[in-house]
Amino acid sequence: MPLAMNREVFITCAVTGSGGTQDRSPHVPRSPQQIADSAIAAARAGAAIVHCHVRDPETGAPSRDLGYYREVTDRIRSADTDVVLNLTAGMGGDIVFGGVEKPLPVAGGTDMVGATERVAHIAECLPEICTLDCGTMNFAEADYVMTNTPGMLRAMGRMMTDLGVKPEIEAFDTGHLWFAKKLVEEGVLDAPALVQLCMGVPWGAPNDLNTFQAMVNNVPPDWTFSAFSLGRDQMAYVAAAVLAGGHVRVGLEDNLFLEKGVLATNAQLVERAVGIVERMGARVLGPQEVRDRLGLVKRAPA
Repeated sequence: MPLAMNREVFITCAVTGSGGTQDRSPHVPRSPQQIADSAIAAARAGAAIVHCHVRDPETGAPSRDLGYYREVTDRIRSADTDVVLNLTAGMGGDIVFGGVEKPLPVAGGTDMVGATERVAHIAECLPEICTLDCGTMNFAEADYVMTNTPGMLRAMGRMMTDLGVKPEIEAFDTGHLWFAKKLVEEGVLDAPALVQLCMGVPWGAPNDLNTFQAMVNNVPPDWTFSAFSLGRDQMAYVAAAVLAGGHVRVGLEDNLFLEKGVLATNAQLVERAVGIVERMGARVLGPQEVRDRLGLVKRAPA
């Protein structure tokens, strides 16, 4: 497939994530106010979309608390800086098995709930976008599985579509894209779909360029895709995504450093991405342009 560089690029900032990064950098936001403030700063730096998880303000542990999501949503919508809101719906599918000789009962850290509960905060807050992790995979740790069954994904996808919230398909491997196309074919998700290609996440698609091109080749031509990779490869994938015809994601969910030994803020990572995109000769899109292109519905502050 020949290169088809994207000349008009939107940037997503993944603000905090759910990984154990809260004690590795003082810039990883924990409280709803900190998350909203960091998201707003990223928007001012050039992010058209902010992708948000919430955390327990005291411990920094990942949370599904509706009140935290409501506060983050209200603060971002009430700000004088416009931005497209993207909330995760990836929580509630975690299984930690008891070990290789006695996998059951499951161990601490398991958080497995039903489809309605997994999207409860989406129904409550009605963001413009929410994520749909389109497959099950082994996820870094020895006995942890990120669980998204076909039945669960069909149920969650229908709920998102019925709510008028656009799913962002999170694809960690080519099979996830295969199933995403099936969901569109079945009418569970609307076409054209929105996809995030997640590269270098153990143990999904490795972040080499051959695998990345295979992922890109599996995205239907009328769909919109964005891409990222983890850690030190984050900025390299800004360039790779644009060259491949896609959009860009950066942020502290995926990478803590601006350069070796220098901890970053979300705004600094977005600023760096803006510089790369513009030096490649592309234009960075604003939030309203993204809404117009993707058919998104902006809700007013509560």
